[in-house]
Amino acid sequence: MSDSPTRKTDRAGTGLWVVSSTMAFFALLLGGFGAMGFFSSGDGETTVGSTETLKIEVSLTEFKVEPASIDVQPGQKVQMVVTNDGAMDHDLKVDGETGTKMLAPGTSETITVGPFDASTQAWCTVAGHKEAGMVMDINVAGSGGGSHAAATPVSATSTGAEIDSAAEPAADWKPFDPTLAPAPGGTVHDVELHAIETEIEVAPGVTQLMWTFGGTVPGTTLRGKVGDVFNVTLYNDGTLGHSIDFHASKVAWNDEMRTIAPGESLVYQFKAEFAGAFMYHCGTAPAIHHIGNGMFGAIIIDPPNLPPVDHEFLLVQSELYLGANGKEGDLTKMLAELDDAVVFNNYYNGYKFAPIRVEPGQRVRAWVIDEGPSENSAFHIVGTVFDTVWKEGSYLLRPDERRGGSQVLDLQPAQGGFVEFTFAEAGLYLIVTHKFSNASRGALGLFQAGDVEMPAGGGH
Repeated sequence: MSDSPTRKTDRAGTGLWVVSSTMAFFALLLGGFGAMGFFSSGDGETTVGSTETLKIEVSLTEFKVEPASIDVQPGQKVQMVVTNDGAMDHDLKVDGETGTKMLAPGTSETITVGPFDASTQAWCTVAGHKEAGMVMDINVAGSGGGSHAAATPVSATSTGAEIDSAAEPAADWKPFDPTLAPAPGGTVHDVELHAIETEIEVAPGVTQLMWTFGGTVPGTTLRGKVGDVFNVTLYNDGTLGHSIDFHASKVAWNDEMRTIAPGESLVYQFKAEFAGAFMYHCGTAPAIHHIGNGMFGAIIIDPPNLPPVDHEFLLVQSELYLGANGKEGDLTKMLAELDDAVVFNNYYNGYKFAPIRVEPGQRVRAWVIDEGPSENSAFHIVGTVFDTVWKEGSYLLRPDERRGGSQVLDLQPAQGGFVEFTFAEAGLYLIVTHKFSNASRGALGLFQAGDVEMPAGGGH
C-alpha cells in the first residue's frame, strides 16, 4: 500500500477503504496469532491459549529450574529444550518419572511431555535436589496451580521411619568400634577412601541408605602427627557426585575439594601443619544433605608430646534426619533443623546396648568431634571428672597444683577435642550430651568399668 491510513486524500472513499482494509488486515493477523495460541500478557510472560504444543527452553542450575513455573491449557503438550547450565549432573522429570536422561554439565536434551489435564510438577531426581529447589510448576488452566509455592511446614514426625526407643538390636548386631588406634609410624600416609552409598542400621529395626566414606558412619578414621603428609585418593564408587574436604588441610577449594562423578577419582594431598581433632566431610552441594546423610569422618592430628594412656576412644556426635526406611535422609528436615535423633557413632543409644569396657583406675582419653551438621554438644560422663581438656588445638585444663576439674567438653558443629579421666570404682558410667533433650533422643551410652551386672535393657 502506498498511502498511509492517516494520510489526507481527495479521494475520500479510497482513503476510507484503505483504513478499513488495513484495520481488517491487522485484526485478521492478531486473530491468527490468537488461534495459534500466542499473545502477550501484561507482565511480559508468554501465555498459552490453545492446545498446540508449547515450546520452551529450560535451564538447570544449582539449585533451581528456570522457568520455575509454566502455564498450559488442558490437553496440551510441552516441548522442552533442557540444558544443564550447572556444575554437576542434573535431570528433569515430570512427577519424577518422565523426562530427560541424566545430563552432564553443558549438555542438552529435547523432550516432549504431556498432554496435561491437571497441574503437576517436574523436578531433578538427584537425591536432595528437589528439596533444594530444583522444581518446576506446571499449571493447567482451571485446575489450580502447582504445589511448589504452597508447601506445608515439615515436622520431625511427618515423614520417614520412626524410632522405637524401647526396641533392642538383633542378637547379631555389632556396634561401631570406638577404639582409636595410635598414629601409625612414618611421616607419609597413603590412604584410599571410597565413596559408597549403602544401607545401614541406625536404630533397632531402622535403616537408612547412607552416603559414606568406606561403608561406615563415621567414615574411615585417619591419624597422624604435625608435619605428616597425607596422600588421599578418593574413589567415587557410588551413583551420585561426591567430594571430600579435610578440615585439617590448607588447600584450594576448587582443586582437591571438587566434586567427582561416579567412577572417577582424585588425589587430595596435604601436609598436616596443625594439631587438632578435625572433621572431614563431603562438600558436594547441598553439603548439608551429604553430611546429614553420613558423609563425614575424623582425622586426628596429635598435639606434640601427647602422653600415653591406657585407652583411647573416638566418639562422633551427629544427627539423624530420617527418610523412609531404607531410603536416604530427609533434606527438608535437615534444612529446618528438625532431627529425629542425636547419636554417638551413628546408632541410637548404641553404647547402652554395647558398653565400652575399661577397668577401674585406668587412664582413658576420649576424643570427641561434633560432626553435626547442625546440633551442638555438651559431652559429659556421669560419675567422673575430667582432669584434662584439650579443645580446638589447645589445652584448657591439665593436672597441676590448681587441682582443676572439668565436667563438660562443649562443642559446636565441626569442633573437636579430647578429655582424660579415670573411674574410681567398678560400675557403669553414663555417656551423654548434657543437652538433655538430646540425651533422651539417642545420645546416650555406657562405660563399663570392671565386671558388673548389666541392668535390664542395657548390655547386649
